[in-house]
Amino acid sequence: MPGTLTRPELTAADRCDRCGAAAKLRAVLPSGGELLFCGHHARAYEAGLKDVQADLQQDEQ
Repeated sequence: MPGTLTRPELTAADRCDRCGAAAKLRAVLPSGGELLFCGHHARAYEAGLKDVQADLQQDEQ
């Protein structure tokens, strides 16, 4: 039986897709794509991401 696929934790090398700052949130879209956002842009786009039912994965640090 195949295992569940998981995405790796965010690292210092992961950058925001909007501004290039350190990524704090991964948004996995229903289509399978993903977007990375810094804290500022995560807050700015959170409502819209929830509207499209994106899976939001917050950085633990």
